[in-house]
Amino acid sequence: MSEFTSASKSPKPSLVRRALITFRQWFDSDYFPEGAEVVRSRPDRFEWRRCLPFVFLHVGCLAVIWTGWSLTAVLVAAALYFIRMFAITGFYHRYFSHRTFRTSRVAQFLFAALGNTSVQRGALWWASVHRHHHKHSDQEADAHSPVVSGFLWSHIGWMTSSKNFPTDYDSIKDLAKFPELVFLNRFDMAVPAVFGISLYGLGELLSWKFPNLGTSGGQLFVWGFFISTVVLLHGTLMINSLAHVFGGRRFETGDQSRNSIFLALITLGEGWHNNHHRFMNSVRQGFYWWEIDITFYILKMLSWVGIIWDLRGVPEQIYDEASSQKQHSPTA
Repeated sequence: MSEFTSASKSPKPSLVRRALITFRQWFDSDYFPEGAEVVRSRPDRFEWRRCLPFVFLHVGCLAVIWTGWSLTAVLVAAALYFIRMFAITGFYHRYFSHRTFRTSRVAQFLFAALGNTSVQRGALWWASVHRHHHKHSDQEADAHSPVVSGFLWSHIGWMTSSKNFPTDYDSIKDLAKFPELVFLNRFDMAVPAVFGISLYGLGELLSWKFPNLGTSGGQLFVWGFFISTVVLLHGTLMINSLAHVFGGRRFETGDQSRNSIFLALITLGEGWHNNHHRFMNSVRQGFYWWEIDITFYILKMLSWVGIIWDLRGVPEQIYDEASSQKQHSPTA
C-alpha cells in the first residue's frame, strides 16, 4: 500500500490530541501538524473549539457585575476603543492590507503591536484575509460575504472555521519579509496578554495613588480589556456583515459594497465601503469633504510630523466616474 493511501486512511486525531493542538494554536498561530494547506482546503463549518476565545471575551464582560463602574474606567474603555479602532483601520487595513502610504520599519512594528491589542489576530493574518476578500468580493470564495453566506456567518461565524485560521503568507510576501511582523503574527496572543496585565497594573496603581478616581485593577481590566475589546470587535465586524447590505452605492463595483455614514462614524471612516471597493489604493475612504473619515484625518496629521509619507490619493478619473454615474442615475 502506498504512503499516500495509508495516510489518507489514518484515523482522525483523538479528542485529547485535538484539544492539545487547539491549545497550542492559541499560543502559536502557525502550528499546523497536518500542514496549513490541508487546513485551508477544508470546507467552511462552524467549530465550537474556535468559539472559545470569543466566549471568553464576552463572558468576561459579565465581571462588571462584581467590579462595577467608574467614570475613569468608562473613559479608559472609550479611549482604548478609539485608539485601537484607528490602529485597525489606519494600519491593519489601509497600510498592511493596501499599502496606501509608507512608513518606517519601526513605526510599522509599533502600529502592528498596537493593532494586536484589539485581539483581532496578527496584522499579517488580517491583511491576507482582507486581500482575499477584495479578490473574491461577494463570490463563493469570499470568506465573509453576507450576500453569499448571510449575516451571522459574515459577522463572526467565518472566524470559527479552521479553514480561515492559517495565514496565507504567499499573499503577503511584501510583509512576510519582516521577521518581527511574522513573530507578532505567529504569537498573536502575547501582546493582548501583556496589554491585559498592564491594564490591571494601571488600575491598581491608580487605586493606590489616586483613590478618588474610584477605580481598581479588576475594574480597569474588565472595562479596558473585555468591554472595550468586545465593542471594538463587533464594530469592526459590522463592515463585513452590514457594509455589503445597507447603504447607498455610488459606483458599480461588481459586488454589493455600500456607503454608510452610520458605519463610517463607528469605524472612523470605514463605512464608505463602496468608495473603498471602487479604489482600494486610496488612503482616504471618504472621497469627499462631507464624508467623515476620521482615520484619514489622523493619518494626514501623522504625515505632517513625518511618521508616515507618500499618502496615495483618489485619482481624478474616479471623481469623473462618480459625476458621470450621478448624471446618468435615474434618481439623480
